[in-house]
Amino acid sequence: MKKREQWTSKIGFILAAAGSAIGLGAIWKFPYETGTNGGSIFILLFIISTIAIGLPILLAEFIIGRRGQADAVTGLKKQAPGKYWFLIGWSGFLVSFMILSFYSVVGGWILSYLGRSLLLQLSNMGDNAFADLFGGIIGNPYEVLLAQGLFMFLTIWIVQGGIKGGIELASKIMMPALLLFFVLLMIRSLTLDGAMEGVRFMFIPDWSFFNFETALTALGQAFFSLSVGVAGMITYASYLPKTENLTRSAISVAGLNIIISIMAGLIIFPAVFALGYTPDQGPGLVFIILPAIFDQLFMGQFLMIIFFILLLFATLTSSIAMLEITVSIIVKEKYDRRRRASWIFGLAIFILGIPSALSFGVFSDPIFFGYTFFDFMDIITSRIGMPLGALLTSIFAGYVLTKKDAETELMGDSLWSTTWRILVRYVAPLAILIVFVQGIIGFF
Repeated sequence: MKKREQWTSKIGFILAAAGSAIGLGAIWKFPYETGTNGGSIFILLFIISTIAIGLPILLAEFIIGRRGQADAVTGLKKQAPGKYWFLIGWSGFLVSFMILSFYSVVGGWILSYLGRSLLLQLSNMGDNAFADLFGGIIGNPYEVLLAQGLFMFLTIWIVQGGIKGGIELASKIMMPALLLFFVLLMIRSLTLDGAMEGVRFMFIPDWSFFNFETALTALGQAFFSLSVGVAGMITYASYLPKTENLTRSAISVAGLNIIISIMAGLIIFPAVFALGYTPDQGPGLVFIILPAIFDQLFMGQFLMIIFFILLLFATLTSSIAMLEITVSIIVKEKYDRRRRASWIFGLAIFILGIPSALSFGVFSDPIFFGYTFFDFMDIITSRIGMPLGALLTSIFAGYVLTKKDAETELMGDSLWSTTWRILVRYVAPLAILIVFVQGIIGFF
């Protein structure tokens, strides 16, 4: 049996963990939630929620993962023998499996747009052409399945290479490239005439949006954008050596998530305002409004290519984390099984994703509680699966692990350990319960 793999460097782990968190949530969902919830107030509440709620749960997953030094199921069995806490790992297995089945569909859409932009087919299309294009792409069964399959192939190819030669190497390439592309697009957006109106929208408070609904939406965004609740960070932290400072790593990941989210806003909203659009465009902001904006800019085709490469990188870094959760639980310490498990479970996820891929065409009729298959999978995981996993994780970290266990993993920092313990015992579970109950009410 080979020795358990480890990250070769701290930066490799941070980039991989940040990549897991920084996906469509930061680049797609954060801008449209910001646009429909008042801009600056939403951003302020999002930052507060990320620090007070998301960061403690993220650190809890880091502690559990490194302390277990194994996949999420085995690691929890080690830490609570004879108990049922290992079900947190199996919950993460199931939820990540389901998430990736429809997440890969969106990854396929991105590949479709990237292919068209590389072929220079997204220029001079007219006012309503991008809305028609989006509808045409997601409604074409052959294209969506082919694109979804290609996206899953890329995901599997990276994960089957393992930690050092697959996930860490890919993260070290994609994450710096993502940050570079962000900076280039942000500079271009901020130099447009009228761009400062978008900056004011993001940073000058409109207190009329300061209400419970905005706060709840911001809390949900902070919670889900860090990718907690599916045992992903437990899995990644299990490959960490005991010498790494978990607190600094967690702060780095949460900080990068906030920075990338705000940078995404600084790419989108200055351009939206400068070219006469409104910020409350909803989910179509990235696939309909942004291409229309790029089409009106100097070198817009080049910028569009850069943007969809960026979006592809962000989506891939999250998808490889979700597949790794599944593969690590099945492979355990038998690394010779990694390649086979990656392809088998990647194919299974693709097959489960077929009804989601066809939910905007031949399977567009509602089938579950008035939802299409795509929407049902999205809602059941984001409103029930992830909050439940995070709630159980916070309870385990706050009440099952002893204070001494936590301090050992936090390298003896008793002040921070006490603060974290209060947050993960009382504040985080209450906040998660609010999101959980609201999600169930909204579902039915």
